[in-house]
Amino acid sequence: MNLRFVEAFYWVASLKSVTRAAEKLFLTQSAMSSRVAALEEELGVLLLDRRDKHFKLTVAGTRFLTYAKRMLELQRQLKAEMGSGGPLEVSIRLGAIESVLHSWLIPWVEQLRKDNPLLELELTVESTPVLLDQIRRGTLDAVFAALPASAEGIRSQALTPMEMVFVGNSKIHRKRRYASEDFAGTDILTFQRGSQPHVYLLDTLRQAQVEPRCVHTISSISAMVQLVQGGFGVATLPRLAVQRMLAFPDLRALACDIALRPLPIHVSYREDPSSPAMEAIVRSALSFIEAQQPPEPKPRKARA
Repeated sequence: MNLRFVEAFYWVASLKSVTRAAEKLFLTQSAMSSRVAALEEELGVLLLDRRDKHFKLTVAGTRFLTYAKRMLELQRQLKAEMGSGGPLEVSIRLGAIESVLHSWLIPWVEQLRKDNPLLELELTVESTPVLLDQIRRGTLDAVFAALPASAEGIRSQALTPMEMVFVGNSKIHRKRRYASEDFAGTDILTFQRGSQPHVYLLDTLRQAQVEPRCVHTISSISAMVQLVQGGFGVATLPRLAVQRMLAFPDLRALACDIALRPLPIHVSYREDPSSPAMEAIVRSALSFIEAQQPPEPKPRKARA
């Protein structure tokens, strides 16, 4: 049995679309359909119900899907056991929100490329709702977003939340520490309306009984930074992103009595029984993020 045909059927069944499966395996739609048809002919049963416009597996197709996953996992184990141990050919369609892009994504990708010289990357930067929709539809392999994706064949794991800080222009915002009332009548910039940073900020201001002049919702970190650099209010940004903005010398994280809620980050990725690459990439991201965290302060010794 040709395992390429088995792999084609697995992705058609997992993504519930011949078109999206063809995109995943970099094949034409006709080639993908031909592989599934050849597998059906060899098995002597129909795996896809082609009578309905909506995607549907036959009873035999549902049963064979379990075997297909086992066969591909066994193939992966055999390659790992008998293989040469050379670098993997890694092709990944990756999605991320802007906070991740401007904080640690780029140095992590650089490290990933060093570890996997044959890496081929397709990167999409979008909002969390768009990324979750794309991974569910199978147009992305893995996403770093503020919420986990939940769907059959997708795994999710929480990462270390991002510390959020108020950021101002050092030429304008010179106080050593800011109290909640200092933000009254101030323009505050945050992420797009309905995003977690936006919702968290409104909740924090409400609890502190602070009424800013206006809360502006901006979908681009680059735009927020340039506005703050130009003296247009105060922004809420991940601390790691601020530290990487070396091109904007006037940016300053403001010490403040108001504690912004950290931004949760989740990695969601599609299971791939035919390749260990995806899980290796996720482990690489987890290790890289852990290494970026500041060391915990050592407890002070009690004086004798």
